[in-house]
Amino acid sequence: MELIEHETEARLRREEAAARLRALADELARQNEVAFLRDGVRYTVAVPDEVTLKVEVEVEDDESEIEVKISW
Repeated sequence: MELIEHETEARLRREEAAARLRALADELARQNEVAFLRDGVRYTVAVPDEVTLKVEVEVEDDESEIEVKISW
């Protein structure tokens, strides 16, 4: 299978970012898959019942970051 990468970045209000995370969590919990659009084509990625969740927090004076990674 060909490698397909999809990355998005947007500046959002904190509440909007939380809403997007909730929507992603709902997709994982209800459909057992994640969907995204790329060049007008809808892709779905099946997610198994068990995954590895990694949460990393970096705190600096001028910029902090929370990175969430789900893999299987």
